[in-house]
Amino acid sequence: MSKVTAKIKEEFLALLPPTIYFFITLHIVALVRALLIKATGISALSTASIAVTALVLGKSVLIADLLPIINRYPQKPLIYNVAWKSLVYLLVSIFIHYLERLYEFSRQAGGVAAGNDKLLAEIVWPHFWAVQIILTVMIVTYCVGSELARAIGANRMRRMFFGPLPLPVL
Repeated sequence: MSKVTAKIKEEFLALLPPTIYFFITLHIVALVRALLIKATGISALSTASIAVTALVLGKSVLIADLLPIINRYPQKPLIYNVAWKSLVYLLVSIFIHYLERLYEFSRQAGGVAAGNDKLLAEIVWPHFWAVQIILTVMIVTYCVGSELARAIGANRMRRMFFGPLPLPVL
């Protein structure tokens, strides 16, 4: 296997856990949002949109983890990095969640400024914050899991969850 192929495989395998996690959790958020607005369910279009968003979030998390500012407390107890990363990701999620709503209202109103006015006048804030609370719990859960995996090692964590992997048959 060439170095390029090995690097692509390594990047792909690193991308899988956060992407799968966000794919599942974003579907939960979409379902809660559909229930809040009394919709009938999640459409195929929203599933495709969620898949793309999960890929973007998965890669964003990997890129963010490379930044020195995100791993501020590597030698301290895990709660420091969990709390810090959760705060950073939470602020980003609030911003993205707001932009998502702004996009919907801007399309209806015919412009960003008019959309923002419409959003501030018509948004159901308890629904917005209910979804944000769910996202917060999911973000904290993700940060706890990723920090545990970093501290004890991904292979050891995998063995702890799924047991020892069977030996390959040759």
